[in-house]
Amino acid sequence: MINSAAAAMAKLEQSIKIATTPVEVFLFFVPQRMPYWYGAEMAAEFEVSGGAADFAVSQKVRISGKLGKKELTHTAVITRYEWNRILEWRFEDAYGVRGLERWELSPITAGSQAITKVRMTSEYEMPGALGRAMDWLITRHAVARRNRDYLGRLRKYAERR
Repeated sequence: MINSAAAAMAKLEQSIKIATTPVEVFLFFVPQRMPYWYGAEMAAEFEVSGGAADFAVSQKVRISGKLGKKELTHTAVITRYEWNRILEWRFEDAYGVRGLERWELSPITAGSQAITKVRMTSEYEMPGALGRAMDWLITRHAVARRNRDYLGRLRKYAERR
């Protein structure tokens, strides 16, 4: 028997290689710099509970912005944070979409060239039967394209340092 909750959850994984060290890449996984590459199309703003300069496990992060004339917002809770290695959060938006996003950084040995592999995982669930149908037809393709854009912008910024 198939678990209906597991069947409703979409999971997308993408990765990119960035020509620099994990330390240089992870400098963009802080609340002040993440909006440059994550959510740049909606001029995202990150509000971290307590006004913290860095992320921490159990911390709430409110991500908001505008896409056209539409206000978008969702709240994430940091569930895993390992400096230079992993950032993971669970989120839920105003429309009932909930899930998890995770970025894992790992160094790759390639002669004398420093290379970091960044793997981004998006798991989410759309509410209701119509939401699941829309996910299958449209949303998962849009999320995959959006994630490729995010990773591409991250590479652009990290390799410029």
